[in-house]
Amino acid sequence: MSRPAITGATVVAGVAGAPVRHSLSPTLHNAWLASAGIDGVYVAFAPPADRFAVFVEGLRGGAVRGLNVTLPFKEEALALADEASDLARAAGAANVLVFETDGRIRADNTDGFGLLQALAVQAPGFSPAAAPAVVLGAGGAARGAVAALLAAGAPEVRVVNRTRPRAEAIAAALGLKVRAFGWEERDAAFGGAGALINATSLGLAGGQPLDLAIDALPPAAVVMDMVYKPLRTDLLGRAAASGRPAVDGLEMLIRQAMPSFEAFFGRPPPADIDARALALAALRGSA
Repeated sequence: MSRPAITGATVVAGVAGAPVRHSLSPTLHNAWLASAGIDGVYVAFAPPADRFAVFVEGLRGGAVRGLNVTLPFKEEALALADEASDLARAAGAANVLVFETDGRIRADNTDGFGLLQALAVQAPGFSPAAAPAVVLGAGGAARGAVAALLAAGAPEVRVVNRTRPRAEAIAAALGLKVRAFGWEERDAAFGGAGALINATSLGLAGGQPLDLAIDALPPAAVVMDMVYKPLRTDLLGRAAASGRPAVDGLEMLIRQAMPSFEAFFGRPPPADIDARALALAALRGSA
């Protein structure tokens, strides 16, 4: 079914990244828009990596209502905003920018919400407050995960990174409940953990593998991978084979998109769309 003609009244939002061509966000948002009967459209923007600030400044005034922001622009997006939510400041990054008609730019971060919702959906027995969590990586996605877990009551979050000083920087920024570990210390970090979350791009289709044994994790620990292409990464495959609950990055993507949609279009996504089935079909089509 084709959407009505785009007019001056059509609400425009989109996603910005580099690369962004294979983003699933337009598929999800446009399906929600059509189902809800909203006069809106959601598109993909690919600004040059060194021109993101110019691109964002040109959107002040609200001709474009909002942007989801993906790699490599999340930290820069936060810096460009006039106002930021507590979640965005804690994460040190923004994945949502809203452009007000008075020229202000508001920043938010829904990645942490998406992470916690994905855990709740695919590992319903998991409680962030029950045991320490381990986060692999020290980039913006890792810091956002750490901030979300702390907000959910995690007694301790252990950041494991190949470059230990970067993990230490997250610990310094987010407080005493965060501990930094080098890659060679990962087995010690895994001890007694309730969850392991891969917040790196390792394991992404066509990229470098995540060379990681999970034997030191407790048998009931949840394993989550933010990567969603492939949907079942090697890490998640090994977790499932060992009997540990496995949570995929696609569920996180869908769940973070829901509050983004409401921020842009003024209402929650309609419940009659099976967003996961839609995303899976899109993934199969791009394979």
